[in-house]
Amino acid sequence: MTFQQLRYFIAVAKYGSFTKAAKRCHVSQPSISKMIKDMEEKLGVVLFHRDKKGVILTDAGDAVYQQAQEIINSYKNLTEVLSDVTKFKKGTIKIGIPPIVGAVFFPKILGDFIQRYPGIELKLKEVGSRTIESAVKTGDLDIGIICSAPKDTNAFEMIPLLKDPLMLVLYPEHPLANQKSIELGDLKNQKFILYSEDFSLYDQIISACQLAGFFPQVACRSSQRDFMTEMVVAKLGIALLSKTICRELD
Repeated sequence: MTFQQLRYFIAVAKYGSFTKAAKRCHVSQPSISKMIKDMEEKLGVVLFHRDKKGVILTDAGDAVYQQAQEIINSYKNLTEVLSDVTKFKKGTIKIGIPPIVGAVFFPKILGDFIQRYPGIELKLKEVGSRTIESAVKTGDLDIGIICSAPKDTNAFEMIPLLKDPLMLVLYPEHPLANQKSIELGDLKNQKFILYSEDFSLYDQIISACQLAGFFPQVACRSSQRDFMTEMVVAKLGIALLSKTICRELD
C-alpha cells in the first residue's frame, strides 16, 4: 500500500464520490477507482458501499480511514520536523571543549550562535583533547575544539581558529621572573604544573622538554587553569599557559 493510495482513499471518503475526489486530486476517475480496488484486494475487505448517490465507508473502511489519517498526519509532522532541522530551527549540536581554554575563547561565540539560532540546543562536554578526538571520531560529539592538531589528520575535517603560543607562568619572586627571555632548557630543574594527561598539550610539552635534553619534573597535573595558577602562586612549581589565558592573570 502506497502513501498515494492512502491520500486518494481519504479524498474519496471525504467527498463521498470518486469523481469529486479525482477532481480534487487532479487525476482521472478510473485511476482513483483502480487504486481503491487494489487496496480492497490487498486488505481483503470492502472499503466503500457504492450506490447511485455516491459512496460511504463500510465499518472496515472507517477503521482504515482512521489509521490512514494518522499516517498522513505523522508524515506531515515528519516533514515539518525535518524542515526545522535543515533550516537550523531545531536540533542539537554536541561540542567538546577543553576546560582549560573554553571559558576564555568561546562564551561570546556560543552566545552569538544561540541568539542567531535559538531553537538549536548546544550540549557542551568539557574534556581533554584526546577524549574530544575519540568522541568526534565515534560520533559522540559533532564538533571538537582542540589545542593542537591530531596525529591522525586524515580522520577529521579541521579548521584552524587561532595561534596562541604558550607562555611561562612564574611567581614574582622566582629567580627566572626578571629575565626577558627563557629557553626551555633553562627549566630543567623546575617542577612543572602540567595539564592532565588527557590533554594533547601534555604530550607536546613532554616531547619539547625531551628535545631540550631533559624530562620535566611534574609537581601535579590538572585540567583547571585556576588551580594551576594557584599552584604557581603557592610556589609549588611553574606552568605553561596560553598567551590569551596569561593576559587575564593578575
